[in-house]
Amino acid sequence: MRIYNTLTHQKEEFVPIESNKVRMYVCGPTVYNFIHIGNARPAIFFDTVRRYFEYRGYEVNYVSNFTDVDDKIIKRAIEEGTSSTEISERYIAEFKKDMEALNVLPASHHPKATEEIDGMISMISTLIEKGHAYEKNGTVYFVTRSFEEYGKLSKKNIDDLEAGARIAVSEEKKDPMDFVLWKPKKEGEPYWTSPWGDGRPGWHIECSVMSSKYLGEQIDIHGGGEDLIFPHHENEIAQSEAATDKLFAKYWMHNAFINIDNKKMSKSEGNFLTVRDICNEYPGQVIRFFMLNAHYRSPLNFSRELLEAAKNSLNRITTSVEQLDFLLKSDAIKKDELSTEEMKILEEANSLKDKFNSAMEDDFNTADAIAAIFELVRLANVNCTADKSSKFITEMKDEIVTLSGILGINVMKEEEILPEEIEKLIEERQTARKNKDFAKADQIRDALLEKGIILEDTREGVKWKRS
Repeated sequence: MRIYNTLTHQKEEFVPIESNKVRMYVCGPTVYNFIHIGNARPAIFFDTVRRYFEYRGYEVNYVSNFTDVDDKIIKRAIEEGTSSTEISERYIAEFKKDMEALNVLPASHHPKATEEIDGMISMISTLIEKGHAYEKNGTVYFVTRSFEEYGKLSKKNIDDLEAGARIAVSEEKKDPMDFVLWKPKKEGEPYWTSPWGDGRPGWHIECSVMSSKYLGEQIDIHGGGEDLIFPHHENEIAQSEAATDKLFAKYWMHNAFINIDNKKMSKSEGNFLTVRDICNEYPGQVIRFFMLNAHYRSPLNFSRELLEAAKNSLNRITTSVEQLDFLLKSDAIKKDELSTEEMKILEEANSLKDKFNSAMEDDFNTADAIAAIFELVRLANVNCTADKSSKFITEMKDEIVTLSGILGINVMKEEEILPEEIEKLIEERQTARKNKDFAKADQIRDALLEKGIILEDTREGVKWKRS
């Protein structure tokens, strides 16, 4: 398996720190509002990474945090006349609803920043002791120049960064590039007691602490959106490696941005879309399928036309699986063993499975993986007929369902049980057709149509769907 490492700007063979185990940390949301469609991309993609690793037999410890203390949360709480805790807990609950709609599995751990303050104080103390941080009037700053490799992830030169920075006369920093690890409390804001006075942590320190607590000082993969490369992930590396004297993360993975109708998403543009907004129009599975149809490192353009196309494409897979299910329930289907012809077709299906795996092992190319699924669907549509064995059709169906499931796409429609009166009418119509009483059959068909049931007569039997 090869992964593109942002740290080295090249694809590298994936070799975990510990055999058959993957330690992965992905930056989670700041919980002050519903998540937007851009937040959905890393959630969906890294969930897919996690699923694929597990499919390949790895034990995955996947950590994604909640930033539940932040200026935006405090501002929202003040506006609503409530507490930061009430705001953060409300939107953590809403986030979980959105993730369920997108079929994103819960992480192994979802730590909250407010529950890890002691660990942050401990790491900050270590950094001060080692000369990598200093306190001034209750604020603790990281000495950026004390970490010689600063800029290695973003490929930014610290001198160039400083040339573009400005330091105010009243600024307490010793250097414009130093960043905050701890800040003193302000009136009306939540705070915690520390050796440097009452206050709260800076944003960057929380991920370093939560990662080390739940995954260890060294991890395999750190992920997030490309907007986090600088300064957040750069600062994480600096403070983590300065504190431990160890490599923080072996592989850094970053997904590209999402544009809305070819424009950058922003509230000022009036194109700011939440996941909840879109889920009111389309099933979460369609959104997930749409996201995975592009390589994660490629910019993705979001539009309702493209989402509609994704919906139709996904429907091709679910319709194929539905037809295979229908065939398996048909009385006409053979129950015998595989024929020579069927075994050859299954060999071809197995080669498409290999194609799927090869795409995923080449830097998680979900677009090519989906293309392999569509080839498998075409193979099934052409070859799975009523004259084939149930074993053959079952294996073809299971292959499509399994590969789709690795991407977190559920292509099995929930079986709907029709009311007894509807079932009885369908049976009566079948009897009328057998007796060549086509007038009665048509009369029953029309009666069912009025009840919202559309019938389709096929060689394998009658199918129905809701209008």
